[in-house]
Amino acid sequence: MKASRVHRFGSPEVIALEDIERPEPGEGEVLVRVAAAGVGPWDGWIRAGKSVLPQPLPLTLGSDLSGTVEATGPGATGFAPGDEVFGVTNARFTGAYAEYALASAGMIARKPGRIGHVEAASLPVVAVTAWQALFEQAQLGRTQTVLVLGGAGNVGAYAVQIAHRAGARVIATASAGDLAYLRSLGADEAVDRRDRLEDRVEPVDAVIDLVGGEVQTRSFAVLKRGGRLVSAVSQPDQQEAARRGVTAGFFLVQVTTAHLERIAAMVDAGELAMQIGSILPLAAAQAAHEMLEGARPHPRGKIILQIGS
Repeated sequence: MKASRVHRFGSPEVIALEDIERPEPGEGEVLVRVAAAGVGPWDGWIRAGKSVLPQPLPLTLGSDLSGTVEATGPGATGFAPGDEVFGVTNARFTGAYAEYALASAGMIARKPGRIGHVEAASLPVVAVTAWQALFEQAQLGRTQTVLVLGGAGNVGAYAVQIAHRAGARVIATASAGDLAYLRSLGADEAVDRRDRLEDRVEPVDAVIDLVGGEVQTRSFAVLKRGGRLVSAVSQPDQQEAARRGVTAGFFLVQVTTAHLERIAAMVDAGELAMQIGSILPLAAAQAAHEMLEGARPHPRGKIILQIGS
């Protein structure tokens, strides 16, 4: 089979399309014939050698996928050959940029029936990150107010939609050109990211930080005492959190079948809109990573490698 691989860490030029042996599923694994693979910032971190997890070389890049079960290993219950599935390959987030990929049975689910593989491959990490940030980390309640920093990004767009559907009041930041897009997703208030938060935003119950840096730091000023700041980017200042009487933390997403089934149900109910930015062939994985890093322009939305028919 063909796979996009790296033998050394570095810039996108280290990615090479190679012929390798098709893997066999082991305990708790399924072999997926990949139709589409999502491209995300974490793929770039792994390629560059900046992953927080050990990543032995050589490796095949990619985590998000959608495709068809080809075979199942021992203990991989709940799936059978021919099932259309979507999800994440494994806890190391590798192996999806390939014609076939091994996936942990506990990190995939049945693909939503109303969408195709390209759309399904855009969902797993970003949609589950948004869900977990809102409800498992920020513990957002109905009628509460949440501020989403970076609401027009791939995670932010789902955070805005999911929070809105849950009955929360949603305030989100983005560039001036994306403010109308935020409102179309359900944001009650869209704030230009260049504006001072303190001047534009009333105190909120929770902040979902998808930006980091100075914006994260300044968001403390609009967080109610007892509120929660949740970052998917970097660890917030714990001293500042204590001084203001709030909880603040960084988390890594944990993709499970149960989370994916919840997202799939929302998609099939017509409650989530997906934004696909660029669709490229497997052989263009290097170009996809150049898009990730801003070296090539691409439209707003998820970058997808379309691999199978």
